[in-house]
Amino acid sequence: MSDLGVAADSSRTGSDDLAAIIRKVAWRLMPLIMICYLFAFFDRINISFAKFQLQSDLGLSDTAYGLGASLFVIGYVLFEVPSNLFLYKVGARRWIARIMISWGLATAAMVFVNNEWQFYGLRFVIGAMEAGFAPGVLYYLTLWFPTAYRGRITSMLFLASAFSGLVGAPLAGLVIGHLDGALGMPGWHWLFLLGGMPCIVLGVLVLLLLKDRIEDAGWLSATEKTVLSAQIAQQSRHPASGHSLIGALKTPGFLTLGLVYFLIQIASYGLNFWAPHLIHVAGTKNPTVVGLLTAVPYVCGAICMVVVGRLSDASGERRKFVFGLLLMSAIGFFAAGYFDKQTALLVVALAVMGAGVVASIPAFWALPPKLLAGAGAAGGIALINTLGQLGGIVSPVMVGRVKDLTGSTTPALYVIGVLSVVCALIVQYGLPESLRRRETETAQG
Repeated sequence: MSDLGVAADSSRTGSDDLAAIIRKVAWRLMPLIMICYLFAFFDRINISFAKFQLQSDLGLSDTAYGLGASLFVIGYVLFEVPSNLFLYKVGARRWIARIMISWGLATAAMVFVNNEWQFYGLRFVIGAMEAGFAPGVLYYLTLWFPTAYRGRITSMLFLASAFSGLVGAPLAGLVIGHLDGALGMPGWHWLFLLGGMPCIVLGVLVLLLLKDRIEDAGWLSATEKTVLSAQIAQQSRHPASGHSLIGALKTPGFLTLGLVYFLIQIASYGLNFWAPHLIHVAGTKNPTVVGLLTAVPYVCGAICMVVVGRLSDASGERRKFVFGLLLMSAIGFFAAGYFDKQTALLVVALAVMGAGVVASIPAFWALPPKLLAGAGAAGGIALINTLGQLGGIVSPVMVGRVKDLTGSTTPALYVIGVLSVVCALIVQYGLPESLRRRETETAQG
């Protein structure tokens, strides 16, 4: 009888207090994780703002700039899966700290670049050092948050990427505009130095403040640990074939998710690397003003991300939201190409683009954990991210090459718009029925 009473009390505690436990965990973990993620995406913003000074100083064409941007992704892709398999073995806390520190040092080392080949080499190294960070953090969150809360939590994480544009774009414009020549260094050197050094400090904080397991969290009571662990175990019981990397590869829909993320990343890199350029070419020459206008799509993306995160958690239908956001992204790319010489309308188009692209990423990342578990989640999420990051190789080079050949980015924007439509159709009609069933089960549970 006493055991039954304890069981009933535990069940009642789980149903009544789980939301409070999730809030407690979120407040403890998410601020530091979000700041780390903020600096991860500063690099994407900084390279786009460094473009004009960097090209002038190093004598780079648009194709060469696009190649350098892509070499970052090549380094990232080559080391992505091995990095996350190491993370699974040594623990997320240690490995994420290593990533932060090493990539901070590599980013700051951009101050020593003075020719094209050094630019290529260091961009590759920065990508290799950062490899595994995003999927590593996503895997880490699966250890702390039940499935039913991951839409909101993932949205919080990717809100940091939106804030990197909201905060980073104006700051990058200010640095380029006001620190150029300070202490004898060009503005783009300052941009990378100020973007890299804080990452080293953040890596040390990750090592000191994060915990690898719920059982290690001294700030949770024994009851809270039991309730949280039971909920995560219960909601992770569905994936049957994705418990290893080989099992993940055999899981129906796994490679389709990789293709979807590849197309999403083509759109994402199109926005991140070329938005300042589009605004500059449309007629805005002041770096500070370019920075402020570049923040607009990220503001819209942040708002859309929060709204979609809550709505998708309430309905459980992540797939339908990803579909709608990708269509919104396509409309933004088509409009940006059409209004490429009209600054006001271009900024509106970028706002629509940002809302679709930025919000589609966290909405997408709520899908893979429904298919994967255990080592399959660590390696599988990394592999999906790797397949997606290949879009970061294609997008900058394609846009840069089109710009060099035609003198305009408009044709490339139209191509990305079409690819966004294709991606939306795959999400709506190409994912397996098993994934849809699990979405329904999560919503009902």
